[in-house]
Amino acid sequence: MSHLPLSAVIAKMALDKSKVLTIGVDLGGTSLRIAAYTPNDGVLESVSLRTRLEAGPLAVVDDMCDAILKLLAKHSKGRECAGIGVGSPGPLELPAGRLHHPPNLPGWDGFPLLAEMEKRLERPVILESDANAAVLAEYELGLGKELGVDSMCMLTLGTGVGNGIIFEGKLWHGSAGMGGEAGHVTVNPDGALCGCGNHGCLETCASATALVNAAERMISSGKAQGLAKLKANGVGLTAQSISEAAKAGDADAKEIYSETGRYLGICLAGLINIFNFPLYVIGGGVANSWDLLSPSLFKELERRSYVYALTAPGKAAASGMPGGGTQVLPARLGAEAGLMGACILPVYSSKPTWASA
Repeated sequence: MSHLPLSAVIAKMALDKSKVLTIGVDLGGTSLRIAAYTPNDGVLESVSLRTRLEAGPLAVVDDMCDAILKLLAKHSKGRECAGIGVGSPGPLELPAGRLHHPPNLPGWDGFPLLAEMEKRLERPVILESDANAAVLAEYELGLGKELGVDSMCMLTLGTGVGNGIIFEGKLWHGSAGMGGEAGHVTVNPDGALCGCGNHGCLETCASATALVNAAERMISSGKAQGLAKLKANGVGLTAQSISEAAKAGDADAKEIYSETGRYLGICLAGLINIFNFPLYVIGGGVANSWDLLSPSLFKELERRSYVYALTAPGKAAASGMPGGGTQVLPARLGAEAGLMGACILPVYSSKPTWASA
């Protein structure tokens, strides 16, 4: 399937592009972001709210729907709402729209998110994993469009690690909507316990949470005096503060990012060997420190993936590949990818891979 641009989808829907309005929701474990969007003008307005996990899923849905309805009331004049797109942490069961033991949304096991939102909004809601929303944005508006590829894979490094896949122009869902969970691939068999119940998942080794946990372990062992001072002086330990310490020359902070890149490389090597896609994108807040991650990441790829060694840009087997070979790049859209993907879901989505013909 060739790359299908938004303009073609909108034409297929027989809607005037200038009159199409969508609402996008990026549901996270710490914050909610909701935006009104048009294909002509992009984001018209966005709001950010705290995710009130302590109040339970129904309260969070109430917050989301209240914000959605306010944006619709403000921006729908003269426009036709094509739907509401929602990117949510997974695992998600699709097409039912239920969550199952989401590690980053405690208390949401079995929650029928899609049904609850449609009941309140009385409008079509398209629910996807947050990583699927992000990869859709990079495919349609970012690196996928720039390189002209029709298949790509994305890892999003935030509170957890998400994974989205575009295969021949379509989001890949698997048979129950749970395809693309590379964040729960084991990269360190003796590693820390993950929220999913496994040990040593990529999420425990390469998320923002994992970076902070690694710094805490170093400090507890009596090492990392620079990080200990960072923790004690009010700045606190975050992925960003550890990154800043590494860029300022702190050896322990640099080691944490090097290890993070190594674990990413281990996971990516497997993905590249399996898929042989032309493009792999690393997004989320942790990817902002690409210069700290990438040296050890590429070292692992060269060591562990013979497919990458043969098809990396400049290698002989790369000459006929879209984009010039197997590209591994930081996300073009940065932290906005998830929200942008949610915004375009209603006008992008054709019949998904898990739906019957």
